[in-house]
Amino acid sequence: MILRLLVVLALAAFAAGACAPANAALPTQIGIRIHYSHFDATKIEVPMGVPVTFTLVNDDPIDHEWLIGDEAFHARHRNGTEAVHGDRPNEVSLPPFTTKTTTLTFDKPGVLTFICHFPQHEAYGMVGVVIVRP
Repeated sequence: MILRLLVVLALAAFAAGACAPANAALPTQIGIRIHYSHFDATKIEVPMGVPVTFTLVNDDPIDHEWLIGDEAFHARHRNGTEAVHGDRPNEVSLPPFTTKTTTLTFDKPGVLTFICHFPQHEAYGMVGVVIVRP
């Protein structure tokens, strides 16, 4: 009887693990380094509905920014970048040789872009994507 109970419990635990959401394996701590005006990570997958902390490291001797959003968000920034960001978790200013962290919870699946909108930085390649998985 006890052996049967142990087998049933083991099978139940296995089934619960098999039914765990696919996003359980996705990272919730992301590091992005900026070096020579490029992001070292340009394609990142994260889980939906879970806080994700980004640690942003600017190794360059010049200012950069990390702005993440949809195309409409970026269109607004292309036409008038603010001098400094910091009040919003999805808009981070990075002075030279600094590290900052920000935490975001993505509420719907899809693809968002992160860009540095300082003059010519986007054209130079300071662009990446975050894929939010359900």
